[in-house]
Amino acid sequence: MGKLTTHVLDTAHGRPGAGIKVELFALSGDTRRALKTTLTNDDGRCDSPLLEGDALVIGEYELVFHAGDYFAAIGVNVPEPRFVDRVVLRFGIADSTSHYHVPLLVSPWAYSTYRGS
Repeated sequence: MGKLTTHVLDTAHGRPGAGIKVELFALSGDTRRALKTTLTNDDGRCDSPLLEGDALVIGEYELVFHAGDYFAAIGVNVPEPRFVDRVVLRFGIADSTSHYHVPLLVSPWAYSTYRGS
């Protein structure tokens, strides 16, 4: 059964990104449809897959991580406007039977991602 999961690592502080708002959207041409909004747990992960089974279909998606709000909440002093605020990741699902894991490594000044396992 296919599924979509994510987690966030705070690379500036060497710990999981806990309490980060994550939004998931399905994309179709110029249409952006909200599918789910959740928060990361103490381990920087979502408590359940963002999508799984029949809900995971081939197509384009977007994850929005509210990283700037997270850094502000833990007391990081960054200038306004924030250099890294909302991290938007657009990606495709080509095989709805596979596990797609999309981690985010983030600091107030940089971020990276990859297809994990």
